[in-house]
Amino acid sequence: MAVLGAALVAPRRAVAQPATLRRVGFLSPRSSPDPFYDAFARGMRALGYLEGKNVVVERRYADGQYNRLPALAVELARMSPAVIVAYDMVATKALHGASPNVPIVTIGGVDLVGNGLATNLARPGGNVTGVCAINTDLSADHLELLRSALPTLSRAAVLVNPGNSANGAVWKNVQIAARALNVEVLPVHARTPHEIEQGFAVMARDTVGAGIVATDAFFSGQGPQIAELATKHRIPTIDSYRDHVAAGALMSYGQNMAEFHRRAAWYVDRILKGTRPATLPVEEPTKIELTINRKTARTLGIELPPALLRRADEVIE
Repeated sequence: MAVLGAALVAPRRAVAQPATLRRVGFLSPRSSPDPFYDAFARGMRALGYLEGKNVVVERRYADGQYNRLPALAVELARMSPAVIVAYDMVATKALHGASPNVPIVTIGGVDLVGNGLATNLARPGGNVTGVCAINTDLSADHLELLRSALPTLSRAAVLVNPGNSANGAVWKNVQIAARALNVEVLPVHARTPHEIEQGFAVMARDTVGAGIVATDAFFSGQGPQIAELATKHRIPTIDSYRDHVAAGALMSYGQNMAEFHRRAAWYVDRILKGTRPATLPVEEPTKIELTINRKTARTLGIELPPALLRRADEVIE
């Protein structure tokens, strides 16, 4: 892994000169305020980039409406930024379509080679580089972990975003796993905060024993809401996002997207200093972390098996 570079410091002058502002774009399907963006901003500050001092970041959020991403990508590209950061594969592809020349740093993109955005990961060869997620749906693992925590589980709901084309595969994979575990699964669709609220009411009405929140960039930003609704309706949930568990959800099993955002700052720094994205190797971390909120388990009256607790990378008390 390359060593993080330090920001250049202008020589002292008799009269302070304003720093040159570098323009950076940031595109996300999530909503603002955005803790993931905060992680990226911390990474930038650690490298010497201060918003309003030597860098300006133009942020655009789709608020879960994936069909807005192409227009937002065009809007950002017209600003001629030095580099644009994109969270999730849909945002990355939208940016690449809007401007195949502006450097793009992807966060959580998958299969860049298969999607035609890179020649190979070691030397991408185009305008896209960054930190990719593993190209594996974890929904079957989520159901198995729920069954480990709740051995008598017979019915579970799956919160899916119909606006995310990848969630179709999630639903299919859960169905396959459910048949093997003899668990009935019910799809619950949501693409807005209001629909998430309605979805949990449906889960409670249908007396499901647990819920899986599909991996989705919009859902990733709704951790406090999801945790609150899960507690209100007494529905233990699992998804891919550790911050949801910190907010009060029962479990998460996935990659650390906040850390991916922090790491993306290193790529932005390299590009701002003149390195072409075509030559910056794509990182593909493979660690998957299991986080359990034991306090939530006690609140819901769940006695977690010791073997499951030992397996966890982190147990929140």
